[in-house]
Amino acid sequence: METSTLESLPQGKKHPKGLYLLFFTELWERYSYYGMRAILILYLTTAYIGGGLGLDPAKAMALYGFYTGAVYFTPIIGGWLTDHYIGLRRAITIGGVTMALGDFTLFLIHAQWGLYLGLALLIIGNGFFKPNISTLVGELYPKNDKRKDAAFTIFYMGINIGAFFAPLVAGFLAEDLFLTALEDGTMHYGFKWAFLASSIGMTIGQIIFTTQSKKYLGNVGLKPIQSVTKAENKNKNVPLTKKEKQRTTAILIIACFVVFFWAGFEQAGSSFTLYTKNFIDREVFGYTIPVSWFQSINPVFIVIFAPILSALWLKLSKTNRGDLKTTTKMGMGMILLGLGFMVLIPAVLQTGSDEANIAVKANVLFIIFTYFLHTMGELFLSPVGLSLVSKVAPIKLASLLMGVWLASTGVANIVAGQLASLTASLGYLEIFAVIGGTAIFLGIILLLISKKLTNMMADA
Repeated sequence: METSTLESLPQGKKHPKGLYLLFFTELWERYSYYGMRAILILYLTTAYIGGGLGLDPAKAMALYGFYTGAVYFTPIIGGWLTDHYIGLRRAITIGGVTMALGDFTLFLIHAQWGLYLGLALLIIGNGFFKPNISTLVGELYPKNDKRKDAAFTIFYMGINIGAFFAPLVAGFLAEDLFLTALEDGTMHYGFKWAFLASSIGMTIGQIIFTTQSKKYLGNVGLKPIQSVTKAENKNKNVPLTKKEKQRTTAILIIACFVVFFWAGFEQAGSSFTLYTKNFIDREVFGYTIPVSWFQSINPVFIVIFAPILSALWLKLSKTNRGDLKTTTKMGMGMILLGLGFMVLIPAVLQTGSDEANIAVKANVLFIIFTYFLHTMGELFLSPVGLSLVSKVAPIKLASLLMGVWLASTGVANIVAGQLASLTASLGYLEIFAVIGGTAIFLGIILLLISKKLTNMMADA
């Protein structure tokens, strides 16, 4: 990054005010994404007369998986275009406006072609927005500035605040405020108003970003980053060393485990949502909790437990034995994910999988405890995984391997949708048991090969 780019920003111990501008911009974008995501599967499966599209649950969950997977692939393309031609700030604006139009399309057009158009706009917009706003946070600071880690922690809080409030607002609008009974007794849900709220949130974020960027960001992010530096050109054709090949292999092996982790974790928005809707007793003190509100449990647990685990890792690092190996943490994360599914097994045994013949509904604590274990698994695996790739990847393959890492999450989401779609034919018990058992098995395998993988990455 050029020094002149930062000269227009005040330097010192405090964070630049531009960080908080990006914090609120990302907060509104996550509000838009998670608000729409929280009700998407409900919108797809609810009858047309009830405000939804009346899709078959299996098709709906496969479509949901494709959408949540595709948003991890387009950032690779969007990031490349931004680096070469567009510039960070212009890309964020293009992405934000496109996503706002996507949400507005879902509000305006109650039909399958409107759904496909709206999702396409959201996927494309995310490709321009998501990778570049995170990059812009880093661009606010000199290369080795010690404030960077704290800055990304603040930025991450914006993500989780948006993720927390979005399902609450979307659920209230769709399942409470605009829920009406038609003359024939059919309940009509206000999904379109939740989509409109997401579009408004995205629009607010973009208005603030566009009008305040010059004041708080100076010249940062205006010009496209050059495709490669002279140093990169010089080393481009130098073959990888034996150790670099080992480190690359280790990353690819771990990525395979990560694919299955996210394939299980992302049941939250598909099979868990439908199971919660039909088989969980959501009435608390006479109030029926909207289904989409359960999507706010994960960010709440993250905000509570992320600082605790961070402090634990720091404390362990100061002991004689040191902190746990990154691969060990990831193996434990896999096991925690599996245990979360196992918690639901007694609930499914109690309720069955046939919503037409429900004898009794399961206690709400089952699904809450499952989300708790899955969040703990996420905290053990996700943050350390990103850090691992950035530390271990050979310099000439750093961007490519980070792209592969993100793409593995995209593949996982598509697999998650296919797994969720099988609940319609095989039942929840079989799917939850298979996913949970496999996650625990893979977690144990990862623990067993943890030392080997660590040795492969030792000199990083």
